[in-house]
Amino acid sequence: MEYIIRKIKPEETGVLDTFLYEAIFIPEGVEAPPREIINLPELRVYVDGFGSRTGDIAFVAEANGIVVGAVWVRIMDDYGHLDDETPSFAISLLKEYRNYGIGTELMKAMLNELRDCGYKQSSLAVQKQNYAVKMYKKVGFQIIDENEEEYIMVCKL
Repeated sequence: MEYIIRKIKPEETGVLDTFLYEAIFIPEGVEAPPREIINLPELRVYVDGFGSRTGDIAFVAEANGIVVGAVWVRIMDDYGHLDDETPSFAISLLKEYRNYGIGTELMKAMLNELRDCGYKQSSLAVQKQNYAVKMYKKVGFQIIDENEEEYIMVCKL
C-alpha cells in the first residue's frame, strides 16, 4: 500500500470530523452509533476550532490522492487528560486502510513532532477491548491508569 504522511493543511481540518467518528471503537457484534454522536460536547472537544490553539498538531495519511487516516493532538480536557502541558492523542483510519501499518507510522510521526516541539509526554485513552492497545504499546505508550472500560496510557518523550 502506497501512502504519504504529511501535516494537515489548514483548509483540511474539517476532515477531522470523519476521523473522529472513525475513532469510535465499536466492539464486535455491536451496532455502530449514528454519525451525529460526534456532536456531543465530550467529543467536540477533539475537533472544534482545531488549529486555533497552541499545541494543535495534526498529520494525515494520504493514499491515491485521498486522506485515509489522521492523527491529531490537542491539550484538552478529554478522556485521556493528564494536565495542561500534555497533549492528548486521537487517531483513526478509514476501515479499508487499517492493518497496513499506516496507524503506526502516523503515531511515530506525531511522537517525533511532539519531541521536536519540546513536549515531555503525551497521553490517550483507549477502550480495553480495542486492538489498537497493542500498537500504542509498540510505539512507546504505557498504561498508567484504568477504569472498568478503558486504559489511560502515556508515552514519555
